[in-house]
Amino acid sequence: MADTTRREQGRAMRRKLMGEAFADKVDKAVYNDPIMQKFAEVTQETIFGTLWTRPGLDLKTRALICVISDTATGRAPELKLHLRFARGQGWTEDELAEALLHLAGYVGAPLVREAMLTARETFADMRAEA
Repeated sequence: MADTTRREQGRAMRRKLMGEAFADKVDKAVYNDPIMQKFAEVTQETIFGTLWTRPGLDLKTRALICVISDTATGRAPELKLHLRFARGQGWTEDELAEALLHLAGYVGAPLVREAMLTARETFADMRAEA
């Protein structure tokens, strides 16, 4: 896939959301082969280059939407990533925990429990990295 302006915007947005060091870590661990490079190309253009750069919502709100979506669908690996995005956009650990707890009445305690365990692990990792 040839690079496009939207893909370049997406690459920049992804690195902004992840932080340079974590983006490099993920790239080396996950996107280091041709199959996953294809996935990266598509998501850089469509997810990060199109959705995350749209007007109408700030990055902080978009990050919280991802946290909520991941929790509601039981996507723990993605939740780890999006919790990092949310922290980077200014959400505190306490605010994110409250958002997760609020979901218990809507998506169920088992999904929220798993999300809380994921948050605990992710926040501890982030504190250790700092």
